[in-house]
Amino acid sequence: MTVVLALAFVVLPAAVLWLVHRQVWARRIGTIVLCYAAGLLVGNLGLLPEAAMPVQKLLSEACIALALPMILFTVDMRAWSRIAGKALLSMALAVASVVLVATALFGVYRALGTPAPYELAGLAIGVYSGGTPNLAAIKTALGVDDARYLLFNAFDTVVGAVYVLFMMSAAGPLAARWLGARTLPAAGMPPGAEQASVAAYGEDYGELLDWHGAWRVLQSLGAAALVVAIAVVVGEAAGGAMATALVIALLATFGLLASLLPAVRRLSASYRAGMYLIYVFSFTVASMARLDTVQFADLGLFAFVAVAVLGSLALHLLLCRVAGIDADTFLVTSVSAICSPAFVPMLARQLHDRSVLASGIATGVIGYAIGTQLAIAVALLLKRFA
Repeated sequence: MTVVLALAFVVLPAAVLWLVHRQVWARRIGTIVLCYAAGLLVGNLGLLPEAAMPVQKLLSEACIALALPMILFTVDMRAWSRIAGKALLSMALAVASVVLVATALFGVYRALGTPAPYELAGLAIGVYSGGTPNLAAIKTALGVDDARYLLFNAFDTVVGAVYVLFMMSAAGPLAARWLGARTLPAAGMPPGAEQASVAAYGEDYGELLDWHGAWRVLQSLGAAALVVAIAVVVGEAAGGAMATALVIALLATFGLLASLLPAVRRLSASYRAGMYLIYVFSFTVASMARLDTVQFADLGLFAFVAVAVLGSLALHLLLCRVAGIDADTFLVTSVSAICSPAFVPMLARQLHDRSVLASGIATGVIGYAIGTQLAIAVALLLKRFA
């Protein structure tokens, strides 16, 4: 029964991906949202036996532990030196903005008596500097309640949709008026690398289905398992009461260090396989949440998410004005931080400016690389004042 349940949780996200690739409405909703929705349905319709809970917990922990280093294996840190200086500065300002806004919100919500406001600050910093993989890692590191995590994610989906709509429409003209147009082309990657970067962060999982793809996935899993083993040994030995948080931070750090090895970075299936594990994690965590324990009227949490996104966007815009950063660079780095690198090509097409594509994707990958450790560090620091 345990094996059957585990296989069911692992396979169902593949059905969601199949649906996303064949139905326009599913593609618009997105894979992550559909995995959460499917998990909530399975968990709340009484379809799972009571014996499923240990399997769910073990599978969710294993997925995030393996996924985090795998997503970082393909990062080429040496290529960061080729990113336009203003793009790097703008990304730094985007990350600083969300840290400052999340910290201010922590102070407000602590004064209002909200339980564990440092968790909310950590989740916000993680997701709005790198995306869903960071958010999932922070949830595990801080031990965030399943219902709270899902509600945060649900509100993030709503606010994120409004944010993306704004960035694809009115934000361009407004930012151009406030920051000015870019006068020089952005520094990009070598010829051909731009297309490779776009392809690397897409959602075409077909290449993983043949024997060669399966072998590449197994190689990535083996490398990730080694990273997990080292991180667990070091984290459990040195972490004490904060062992879980330290293990998650070490997974991200060791995964990034492993990317310096050419053999690891050539494991081309790592990113997609890691993201698939994030989908399994999303489905599994959602299946553990019970809707009757969720306070849907929690407008305070919705306000936290909305202010974290819109407040950090406004502060980022102000800081870019002071730093003399142009509109296109501001827009593309904001999207890569608050959403993910996957949204950058869409924005570049909307701006009719493909020269920002490489920098936007690269800065988004930097967010993946630093977001987990930064969010854990800030959250644990704020916990001391909670």
